Amino acid sequence: MPENENAPRPSRRTGTGHRVHSVDARTLRAVAHPLRLRLLNTLREFGPATASKLGERLGESSGATSYHLRRLAEAGLVEDAPELGKGRERWWRSVHDGSMLESADFRRHADPEVRGAIDFVLHETATSHAEELNTWLGTVDDWPEEWQRSWDMSDFKIRLTPELALELSRKVHELVESYRDAVPEGAEGSAVVRTHLHLFPRRSA
Repeated sequence: MPENENAPRPSRRTGTGHRVHSVDARTLRAVAHPLRLRLLNTLREFGPATASKLGERLGESSGATSYHLRRLAEAGLVEDAPELGKGRERWWRSVHDGSMLESADFRRHADPEVRGAIDFVLHETATSHAEELNTWLGTVDDWPEEWQRSWDMSDFKIRLTPELALELSRKVHELVESYRDAVPEGAEGSAVVRTHLHLFPRRSA
């Protein structure tokens, strides 16, 4: 049976109902654009919005955001939220809460466009992580003292095999997931916490 080109990509739910999208070559190519990646991340973090509202948040024209939202919709990554619109107002939401991919598979892909796409997405993600951390460092004094004592910026150096590195990564993921529904939405004193995991080998000399 032919695949429906406009259908959402395969996804799964974690034990907490978190919708995780399994990235394929087609959806990878769709997000390999700086504005599309920012649009998708913004919808996932802040919820549904119109093209105009997204343009204001990201400093882009509504024409540009509208165009790239349609491209994301074609890839099954975002969809209409008609129940939120009034009149001709068009609202968009992310189909998934997050994405998973195996970068090594894409880096070995026969299509050079796919190899270029994974390099772009990985470098954009690394840049985004650095920007988020720098924003926190620049605004930390604006937060209550409890949060100023609760954040962390650590690094560790340990010797592992590839198998143990994979095991460590999986255990950290499981630990983070175990906290996902620990605090109800809007609970007093709570905030969305961003957790970055960077794990990679380095040459000894």
